[in-house]
Amino acid sequence: MNKKMLIALGALMLTTTASAQQYKTDKNGLVLEKSMLPEMPAIPTPEPIGSVKMGDSKTFEEVQLNIPITKGPFKPNWKSIEANYPGTPQWLRDAKFGIWVHFGPQASGESGDWYARNLYKQGHLAYNNHLKRFGHPSEVGYKDVLHKWNPNKLNPEYLTKLYQKSGARFLMIQGVHHDNYDLWNSKFHPWNSMSVGPKRDLLREWVNACKKYNMRYGVTFHHEYTWWWWQTAFGSDATGDKAGVPYDGHLTLKDGKGKWWEGLDPRRLYGIDLREYEDVDANAHTAWSPPKAGIFSRHLDYCKWYATEWALRMMDVTENYDPDFIYTDGTAEGPFTGTGTGTGYKCNAMQTVIADYYNRQLLRKGKVDAFSIVKFRHPTNGTVNTAEFDFPDTINTSQPWIREAPVGDWFYAPNFTYDSGSMIRFIIEAIARDGNVALNIPMRPDGSIEDACVTMLNEVGDWMRINGESVYGSKAWKTLGEGEIVNGKLKKLPGGGLGKKHAQFKFNAQDIRFTVGKNNDLYAFCMNVPSASQKVIIHALSTDKALADQPIKKVTLLGYKGKLSWQQTAQGLEVTYPKDAKLKTAVVFRIK
Repeated sequence: MNKKMLIALGALMLTTTASAQQYKTDKNGLVLEKSMLPEMPAIPTPEPIGSVKMGDSKTFEEVQLNIPITKGPFKPNWKSIEANYPGTPQWLRDAKFGIWVHFGPQASGESGDWYARNLYKQGHLAYNNHLKRFGHPSEVGYKDVLHKWNPNKLNPEYLTKLYQKSGARFLMIQGVHHDNYDLWNSKFHPWNSMSVGPKRDLLREWVNACKKYNMRYGVTFHHEYTWWWWQTAFGSDATGDKAGVPYDGHLTLKDGKGKWWEGLDPRRLYGIDLREYEDVDANAHTAWSPPKAGIFSRHLDYCKWYATEWALRMMDVTENYDPDFIYTDGTAEGPFTGTGTGTGYKCNAMQTVIADYYNRQLLRKGKVDAFSIVKFRHPTNGTVNTAEFDFPDTINTSQPWIREAPVGDWFYAPNFTYDSGSMIRFIIEAIARDGNVALNIPMRPDGSIEDACVTMLNEVGDWMRINGESVYGSKAWKTLGEGEIVNGKLKKLPGGGLGKKHAQFKFNAQDIRFTVGKNNDLYAFCMNVPSASQKVIIHALSTDKALADQPIKKVTLLGYKGKLSWQQTAQGLEVTYPKDAKLKTAVVFRIK
């Protein structure tokens, strides 16, 4: 069956099903309508803080949301998704390196990550910065930050071109962070960038730029956290002149009469007060901890409504912005599991989104050339895994994965360290383990980036143009690498956001990593540039080791046109680094 016939048949099936269910469809799949989201249900009067036990997620049966989806072979359950998914697209393996556009109004606080939550923590850096920049959170809260936010220097076309020049092959574009503010013309959520703040469809601008420069792009969603993440906004100062004065999380729709936010319900931004559940309030004031695993058992109607809205917002993006992949944040098997960050409810919201997305892909393109990232989900067909900062100690081929990290922090703060060497070595550490990379570039509140950041990206691009054949389309070799051993393990780049400690981290030329290129050549990365005439010995390529399948025929240095002096011995492949090589950061030997 050809592509046109497939699309026509799919459209007919959609129309027939939709007619019975009274849902609209077109050639691109299900047409989402506002009527699919009911009104927020009534919220019970809060019980005293910490007085209600969480329900048992183990005995709570997963709720089937029954949200209409695009017709196709994918059903909203993991069994169907795993059975029908054709496999992760080759373009991800080929791409290897991407930039994460982790940008939104939380940059306004110039306080790093989680500014919106932390501005309601008396004594926190974000709280102090908020006082200076905006006022007290009982009078001027995060909703007002959104109102004032104006990224007037944000130029997605310029930045996309710059990122492409740096060697990036895809963008991860933040659609909504934990702050619950949609950065697109959101159909189901009133707190969005077209209605509040810049009055711009920022996601559309990024998508248009990606299409112009033929850049793959995905959209990231972090609003699973929202319902417990905002509990600080329902508190108050413990000391001082404002002690006991409620922060603006307590405000209602009626309170907005005559204000700039008239008609906007603060509950749609901050969620609802859930501090009655044990440990919710206490954990809200820790640096990082969701509530204990369980179910918000007194709020099941609200939970179902929230999960429905959560799913429809993602489906809104896949319908109207056609991403190459989607991403959901979390620290459990997936959103709405009753465990990890997905605590509070258990339902098939994630499965619904993915099934609709893949069916829509099939209808539009005749194939599923996309993937879904469910952070930390166990290896399974149909999803890609990610984790932050650190690297596995060994090669990981269990499933495709992306290692993510910010330069500095996930949101802007002054005095970040911009070091191209850190970025390059981070990329090498990932690809040698058979992974991919997405690195966040910090952006000022106005959407600009610092000059030192531009220099860093240009230097990474210079390195990638010389060494790209060892990166793009590569895979791990038989062994990760060799070099200094620390605590019984191969020394590796430290975890955390890329900063001063990474720039100062000491590798030497004998710290080696390996990849196999698309051409099946072996590449050996020296994590630091050897000194002139230094003899680099790659022990894994000794004539006495089984790793070397056959005698080496040729060794070249990427970016160097001269002839190398080398020999393969029982000790290893011995290469003399040329005196006249003018290479930087990490050098790469091609071995045939």
